[in-house]
Amino acid sequence: MFGVTHDVDEYLERMGWELERVDWQAVARLAEGIWRAWEDGQFIFVFGNGGSGATASHFAEDLAKNALRQEDLHDASKRRPRVMSLTDNTPWITAIANDLGCEEIFLQQLMQYGRPGDVVIAISGSGNSPNVLAAVDWANRQGLVTFGLTGYDGGKLKEIQQDGVHVVLDDMGMVESLHLALLHWVVDDLHGRINAAGRYGAGMTNV
Repeated sequence: MFGVTHDVDEYLERMGWELERVDWQAVARLAEGIWRAWEDGQFIFVFGNGGSGATASHFAEDLAKNALRQEDLHDASKRRPRVMSLTDNTPWITAIANDLGCEEIFLQQLMQYGRPGDVVIAISGSGNSPNVLAAVDWANRQGLVTFGLTGYDGGKLKEIQQDGVHVVLDDMGMVESLHLALLHWVVDDLHGRINAAGRYGAGMTNV
């Protein structure tokens, strides 16, 4: 944990240095995938464990609300991102974990809702969470689009994801912080594209 050995100025300097090492083309590809999902009316599913689960919830909330201008939030004619965090249905998650095992808490939800062409964003600092890997493996075999956000060496997720953003860093706290910072830019990018002249789109009719 860098906070144990680094003063605050050293910590923030290290965070900035690590941010500069991120492959920004990969971040842009993630943003493009989300933009295409919005254009095509596909669902976006986000999930992870622990801090990554909190990031998934945060990202899903930001995409759902902040892609629209404040003055348009009451306008049902505006197309909205179809996004869901699979970390937030606590009764269902605990039922799956109890009856089937923790490895299936995301898989079972994805099997319920996921369709070919939908976008899966799997967040795992280690890249080795069994429940994340099970869901991504299923999504790959069912024609969904999979992106991973990883740290450390990327783990197995980096091997099976179709694309992803990798923070090459062995510190979970900083990895999680950088994931969230990058996802905030992705939200802003979607907001800018949706609200560009002539690109707002009609309301969804296939819900």
